[in-house]
Amino acid sequence: MSTFVDRPRYTCALGGAVGTLRAIPRAIPIIHASAGCGGNISTALNAGASYLGGGYCGGLALPSSNVVERDIVFGGESRLREQIQASLEILEGDLFVVLTGCMVDMIGDDTVSVVAEFKNAEKPVIAVPTPSFKGNAFTGYELLLKGLITSYIPQSKVKDPLSVNVLGIVPAQDVFWKGNLREIKRLLERLGLKVNTFFGEGETLDNFKQAGRASLTLVVSPTFGIDAAKHFQEVHGIPYLLTPFPIGALAGEVFLKTVADALSIDPQHTAQVIKTEKSIYYDYFERIADIYNDVDLQRYAIVVGDSNYAPALTRFLSDELGWLPELVVVTDLLDTHQQKSIHAQFTGFNSGLSPSVYFGSNTTSVKKYFREVWPQNRNKRYYDPFSPGVIIGSTFERELAQEFGFPLVPVSFPMTGRCVMNRAYTGFTGGLSLTEDIISYLVAGR
Repeated sequence: MSTFVDRPRYTCALGGAVGTLRAIPRAIPIIHASAGCGGNISTALNAGASYLGGGYCGGLALPSSNVVERDIVFGGESRLREQIQASLEILEGDLFVVLTGCMVDMIGDDTVSVVAEFKNAEKPVIAVPTPSFKGNAFTGYELLLKGLITSYIPQSKVKDPLSVNVLGIVPAQDVFWKGNLREIKRLLERLGLKVNTFFGEGETLDNFKQAGRASLTLVVSPTFGIDAAKHFQEVHGIPYLLTPFPIGALAGEVFLKTVADALSIDPQHTAQVIKTEKSIYYDYFERIADIYNDVDLQRYAIVVGDSNYAPALTRFLSDELGWLPELVVVTDLLDTHQQKSIHAQFTGFNSGLSPSVYFGSNTTSVKKYFREVWPQNRNKRYYDPFSPGVIIGSTFERELAQEFGFPLVPVSFPMTGRCVMNRAYTGFTGGLSLTEDIISYLVAGR
């Protein structure tokens, strides 16, 4: 018997697709859904993604068919046709993508056929069905990418051996997506690669048009972007490589070596890049050595996040900060195979630690898992307190942090207590930023 999710940490598939399109300049989403879907998605993304904002034709300005009861009874295809025509006439964009909500797919509206009527329009119009019963925001990201791979990215027989596409970082759901992609791109460019992140700084629809020339799709995630990468391989003949989500110097070094080996990049050049990055990294890291040791900033930690952040954050806390992560809660809805794959990432820490790992999206379950891992004092004379402790998670962990008196460092969606602009947590630069944020929360008020 299925259960409901208490305070979900993601939007529906439609929301994931809208958030992803929001990251592509001059790509205009047209929602074919019941009235209110667009507004609810806008509210969730804007606040949950640390004040994402709407952008052009986003937020509450999203074009939408806003089907009502009459359309549900008699079909909403005519209303969609009308909305597409109006959007093409009024809005300035280079690509229009029709996304669908639950209701119109349930009543059987043939969105693909309606969109096909506009194949000769001045600007391309494509259809990507994204009803929420297909999955959550991460599914919407995959569906949108697969739609673009099939219908928008031109095929190329000529491949550039030094060109790579990067997938696995989901705009909006990863609050730091743009900064994270910037750091991933910077590191790969240091290896001499041409990097296409699709949603990064300065990237446009032209990056999608060049994606078919890549020789490799790099998926920096154990879960997200894999289906899209497989679709890239099927449609465009581009193989893919999976790497863990890299945070910090140790993970950054593994990331660079993994990519360099896959593309047969000169090992000496790779070693020099890593040496330079580590030299800069530890020069900055040295600044916190005195305060860390003088006031003993080592902490027990509870980590709550998706399958990108949870393993990466835990390894960073354990192996680079020297902390004691005791409990990890992975918040994605994963099948058994995916859970086994993610669980394997919590082994082999340099510290020798082995945190307790749970899978669950319900916010209230985190407290239950904590009690299982660290039982309360039962009036014993001697016991080990979970102190000093820190929670690395989302806004939803605020109540738990307040109850136990732990500082909360918000790093994952939803995150309403911080404004994020160009912050990044990936790679070497991201590891420094994360350390800076964590230590700042600990010394605040001194």
